[in-house]
Amino acid sequence: MNDNKKAIISILRKSEGTPVSGQEIGEKLGITRAMVWKYIKALRKEGYDVRSSPKTGYILDSCPDKIDPEMLQSILKTTLIGSDVHYYSELESTNNTAREIAPQVSEGTVIIAETQKSGRGRLGKEWQSVSGGLWLSLILKPSIPLENLSRVTLVAGIAVTNALRSMGVDAHIKWPNDVLVKGKKICGILTEVSAEIGKVDYVILGIGINVNVKLSELTDDVRRNSTSVSNEMGKPLDRTSFLASLLYELEQQYIRFKTRQFAEIVDEWINLSDTIGRNVRVKTPAMLIEGKAIGITEKGALVVLDQNDKKHEIIAGNCRYSD
Repeated sequence: MNDNKKAIISILRKSEGTPVSGQEIGEKLGITRAMVWKYIKALRKEGYDVRSSPKTGYILDSCPDKIDPEMLQSILKTTLIGSDVHYYSELESTNNTAREIAPQVSEGTVIIAETQKSGRGRLGKEWQSVSGGLWLSLILKPSIPLENLSRVTLVAGIAVTNALRSMGVDAHIKWPNDVLVKGKKICGILTEVSAEIGKVDYVILGIGINVNVKLSELTDDVRRNSTSVSNEMGKPLDRTSFLASLLYELEQQYIRFKTRQFAEIVDEWINLSDTIGRNVRVKTPAMLIEGKAIGITEKGALVVLDQNDKKHEIIAGNCRYSD
């Protein structure tokens, strides 16, 4: 995109719905009002909905439903996460690409794809990554022992849930790595790791959010248990702006993770949880545990109290509700 067009979009975004006159835009860019009008017409042809009034100026009502990595960099309020963004129209999997480049790139690098051909969730399950979603992988390099890896998933769940709630979506976390709205899945998180002798080299945090996904494009079995941000809000969301908010929230939670007592993070996770207090059936590689979810440990293990009043601390498993 032409630099002046990018600048105009940036100016209109930052005005947050307040009209900006052609004269003001022209003065900021060192161009005439006639040139501003020319660029506005070009932007409209590219799908930007720019409203204009001779007396008030220009307002950006909506943008094309595509992630704009350059615009993202201009509105991003982070110092670490998103400092390097790799954007693709399509990938096999953002996590696969992240794993290929992780040893060479800096911490905070983000890989984004408009669609994934082979997106996956936990336990090797397929993750349907159609257009309109937010499919990304974040590379982190925390100096933590391998046994604390599950903490990163908890932190990510809090960040995603907070970002969604800031948009007015009543999101809650389902242990270990899903985010639900009214009992339906809106986000999945997949954490992968490279480690040596118990020490983490890097973590790949895969996040998939149904932002403007059309539920009709999902298969019947997935659609029954899924929702999207646009479905909940009744209108599509600007995915670039939402991504900027999400990366900011991820950075804030990551800073807390590295600098604060983890007990504080556990408390927040419990406050946002959809799982605590529910009757659950958790299938682990070794056994099936049934009971009531009563808490979470500082290592991220779900605490389940079975019918014999025996407590089980489950670090990984497939959790289903039975109430």
